[in-house]
Amino acid sequence: NSEVQSGEAVQEKGHRYELRCGSKADLNRQVVRNGTASVSFPDWDFSAPPTTTSKLTTVEGLISHFIDDLSMDQDQRKELVPEVYEQIEVLIAKLRTALELPEEHGEQDSDNAFTVVIDDPTGNSYVENLCAPNPDPRLSIQYYRRTREQMIQLGLLNPDAEDTQEAEEAGQGQTATKGPRINALQEAAAADNVVRAVKEASQSHEILSFPANCSSCNAPCDTRMQMVDIPHFQEVIIMSTTCDDCGYKSNEVKCGGAISSQGRRITLKIEDKEDLSRDILKSETSSFNIPELDLDMVAGTLGGRFTTIEGLIRQVHNELDSRVPFMEGDSAVAERRERFKRFLSRLEDAAEGRLFPLNITLDDPMAHSYIQNIYAPDADPNMTIEDYDRTFEQNEDLGLNDIHVENYENGAERA
Repeated sequence: NSEVQSGEAVQEKGHRYELRCGSKADLNRQVVRNGTASVSFPDWDFSAPPTTTSKLTTVEGLISHFIDDLSMDQDQRKELVPEVYEQIEVLIAKLRTALELPEEHGEQDSDNAFTVVIDDPTGNSYVENLCAPNPDPRLSIQYYRRTREQMIQLGLLNPDAEDTQEAEEAGQGQTATKGPRINALQEAAAADNVVRAVKEASQSHEILSFPANCSSCNAPCDTRMQMVDIPHFQEVIIMSTTCDDCGYKSNEVKCGGAISSQGRRITLKIEDKEDLSRDILKSETSSFNIPELDLDMVAGTLGGRFTTIEGLIRQVHNELDSRVPFMEGDSAVAERRERFKRFLSRLEDAAEGRLFPLNITLDDPMAHSYIQNIYAPDADPNMTIEDYDRTFEQNEDLGLNDIHVENYENGAERA
């Protein structure tokens, strides 16, 4: 029995894992399939819906489980619905062929290579990263906001309350629409009101506070918010949460202002301990890279952070040490666990100032990241700043390709 029960709260966003399997090592990857996750194989047009149980297994175990389920009652199908029997037999043959992958990856994928997709709206399913803590070239992770239907299925939204609201709108002669109703002007006005309130509180040296729930233990706690003016950069909102029950602490930075027309790449060469004390703002859209440590963190990791370079390295260390799955316990591969410990040790050396020189690169397609220039307003000899045009894929990930601003105000007034 390999069933597991998730002890995590529902994550802020859903997770979608896409893995390209081309060798035995990929088949042996450990997988936590939460009961809310669907599994699909696009190459074979096969999809398995969510189940009632969660399971710790491997990619090979998933496929073997599907083979066993599909093989059940095949004798009856052969007598009653032979056409369905033939289709299932073809699918079972493809699944069995998928288990015959080569030992190692070649220059090109074998004919039996396939793609598996695990989509979990709760964000509590996992696929082992063989290159942790660096990105795995054969594994991609996408984060998305749950739809209304997914929220109802997870019990996070009351469908009756929504239906009542729709009935009231229909009674008033309005057209009822499913899903959240968003008015762009109202959303923009609400955001402006929040920024204005934070600015007024900051000018009077007050800190705004609003109730929230701890992301670690889900206990009620307070989140504090204040506007900070970073010299030679822009104003940002710093949000801090402290839980009195479990002691969990977090801080996050939200950047305001207009969307930059270009992305920005900042590279700093660290030569002594004084450089570790420089202020750094890593926005949630920025990637973070230190080649000397083989550290490459994709955009979205850690969210937005305003700290020092030393503080950011320590946060990366603590996050990886506590949150990277399959690196502790009897399920961890000894060689991979030792390699991960050596990597954490090098991160600790870098934070303590025992490893020089280092080159830190922030690549932010929104140009909302910043590293302190201690020579300002003069140029920093150890820092290079490069502005570049975003690619179509970057604009697509940021949702900028769907924005239309031509005659926006006139269209909004007519609406």
